[in-house]
Amino acid sequence: MPRSTPLIALGFGLALAGCGGGPALDPMAGFGPDPVLPAPQRALIPVVNVAEAVGWPEGRTPTPAAGFRVQAFASGLDHPRWLCRLPNGDILVAETNAPPKPEGLESKAEGGLRGWFQTLFMKKAGARVPSPDRITLLRDSDGDGVAETRTVFLRNLMSPFGMALVGDTLYVANADAVMAFPYQTGQTQITAAGRKVADLPAGRNHHWTKSLVASPDGSRLYVGVGSNSNIGENGLVEEVDRAAILEIDPATGARRVFASGLRNPVGLAWQPDSGRLWVSVNERDELGNDLAPDYMTAVTPGGFYGWPWSYYGPIVDARVEPANPGMVARALKPDYALGAHTASLGLTFGEGGLFPVRYRGGAFVGQHGSWNRKPRNGYRVIFVPFVNGAPAGPPEDILTGFINENDQAMGRPVGVQFDARGALLVADDVGDAIWRVSPSV
Repeated sequence: MPRSTPLIALGFGLALAGCGGGPALDPMAGFGPDPVLPAPQRALIPVVNVAEAVGWPEGRTPTPAAGFRVQAFASGLDHPRWLCRLPNGDILVAETNAPPKPEGLESKAEGGLRGWFQTLFMKKAGARVPSPDRITLLRDSDGDGVAETRTVFLRNLMSPFGMALVGDTLYVANADAVMAFPYQTGQTQITAAGRKVADLPAGRNHHWTKSLVASPDGSRLYVGVGSNSNIGENGLVEEVDRAAILEIDPATGARRVFASGLRNPVGLAWQPDSGRLWVSVNERDELGNDLAPDYMTAVTPGGFYGWPWSYYGPIVDARVEPANPGMVARALKPDYALGAHTASLGLTFGEGGLFPVRYRGGAFVGQHGSWNRKPRNGYRVIFVPFVNGAPAGPPEDILTGFINENDQAMGRPVGVQFDARGALLVADDVGDAIWRVSPSV
């Protein structure tokens, strides 16, 4: 598939300009429905610029936008990543991390110099820790914004991520399968054995998270499955049913590709005004500081969004061989760019009456933060206003301050979800906390 970057010049100084990925544009470049995108820039080695994970010191929190306050809904968790609100107001949090790689299986992208830099990034980011493999239930019965009840709801899972309740069945997306568990309102633990609904692409797990959302009527499940590589360098046989949103019939386990060409589709949510499914997508690396932009988009059934042959619609990625003009011609342009390398993961839409009315129906996005960019990007939660079911304005900061004065990460936001009272919850997998954002008056 893609050409590899030659490294023969490594001994001659690593080409200082190349190590930086070229000049950086304005931090807000690469946002909006029609982003201005620069020409691609190829470096000799990947840019590795991740903030070292250090956690939160006592008494310190992220910084909310003006007019809001933040408090710890729960702390002392173990790598909390994804959130699900149950109808009775209980919050489920997936405490999870990447599964072990199959023994002896190493992708081309993970070998050599590039692999060494990726390993350095993972260690610095605090990401190479064993997965807790559990879902925890949090309950705030007295309404003070702090969960006083905490129980292990499900254990012995396999890198769980997405969750969805349909009637009396809780669906959980493990890294390798969708599982179903019986649920009764108010219970604080499930001990019943799960039932496998459908297998999911696993193996190398370059992108291991599997997001999950149910259709409004509960008749279908939608699962986001990321690619097994950056730009297909492991071969397309490794990408079957990957870089896609899969539609699954929970009654039979039958699945089909609902939309494809989405390098790493993570956050899935229904936009309340249009009724359409939206997704946040992490795009490819190693094209420079400002390419390619992550994005969110309404999902067109059967739509193809370019990966690996093109990005942001029909912009060809010349690294990918052989070229495929036919697929590039099919590529749909996403609805809204979220900045290059922001690692936009969490996605939810404004609801309830606690936030001011202008936030209703707009998108809240958890940006985990870049590793392949100088200067860094992301490490915040943003809001994008919507009008009539479509984005209608520039992004606004909702929660920032995740990087300290020493350029270290005290936290990194992932999943976002509203609680039953209308406050925004943010899972922080470096700070091991869930933050609660609410209006200050």
